[in-house]
Amino acid sequence: MRVSQIVLEGVGKRFGAGAPAVESLSLSIEPGEIFALFGPSGCGKTTTLRLIAGFERPDEGRIRLGSRIVADGELDVPPEDRGVGFVFQDYALFPHLTVSGNVAFGLRSMTAPERLARAREVMTLSRLDGLEDRFPHELSGGQQQRVAVARALAPDYPTVLLDEPLSNLDSSLRTSLRAELHRILKASGRTVLLVTHDREEAFEMADRIGVMSEGRLQQVGAPEALYRRPATEEVARLVCDASFLPARRAGGSLSTELGLLPIGEQAPAGNDLILLVREDAVSLCRDDSGEGVVEKRVFRGPGHVLHVRLASGASIRCRRDPAPDVEVGERVRVRLEPRDIVVLPGNTGRS
Repeated sequence: MRVSQIVLEGVGKRFGAGAPAVESLSLSIEPGEIFALFGPSGCGKTTTLRLIAGFERPDEGRIRLGSRIVADGELDVPPEDRGVGFVFQDYALFPHLTVSGNVAFGLRSMTAPERLARAREVMTLSRLDGLEDRFPHELSGGQQQRVAVARALAPDYPTVLLDEPLSNLDSSLRTSLRAELHRILKASGRTVLLVTHDREEAFEMADRIGVMSEGRLQQVGAPEALYRRPATEEVARLVCDASFLPARRAGGSLSTELGLLPIGEQAPAGNDLILLVREDAVSLCRDDSGEGVVEKRVFRGPGHVLHVRLASGASIRCRRDPAPDVEVGERVRVRLEPRDIVVLPGNTGRS
């Protein structure tokens, strides 16, 4: 029987008298899986990472790494005994040590030849060959990031935790390094838990994503599954660029400001619902009797996003490449493909 590598059961953590930082969180991550905890700042994802690493102690629940319980109501295994590699947001490299010194830092139980051989192995995996004798201040941001990852991989722990590993880099460098970081982590064969607030980073790097909000795990799934079928409006706002319209069940159809639409077999229960309108699922054409008016046209290379105001005052967005041949102020007809229609539970309390 295969044993999950990271398991949280009803884990909770509170700081002071405020709302819980993490509340009733249960999660299983499989061996060799890259799992991303994704959500906005303050949602509890970094606290979850620190609970797993042992830097914080849970107030309730249980944490297991492989077959070993490391935290419960009584037990709290210290970080250095949990067998976990950790990559900090600021990398936390030792400025007085060279690249090879940083990478080999956690290998002190090995003999000198073993340390050297292992450090070389992970430096080659991380494409750090030729940089062994440089100090952190002599490295680019991307090189520092790879050193931090190599240091976490060097002890051969089965689990590696990464806290916003690309957030300190500029946007263009983050884009280029995502694929490189994914390659290194997959090639290592480790179980990886990545914390990020960057949607593209989570989508590109993770086998599965857990969406967090206000200390709770809202939904877990593969990137495309989350994008195609978010469970709630809250999750949808985080995982896709979309607008939301009120809708109502009308027999076997969905009554909306865009007309009657097929409701589909996966629609939630209830009569008051929400129509998710993704930017890339909208088609527009010029029509003097259409439902909306183009109020703004924004260039977002390589195409444009058109903002369309409906009669109710609600606004939806359309992103197409090439952009529809309509201009600001023109009236348009709005169409959704039946396969792109996503219906969410209503009464969420969100505007």
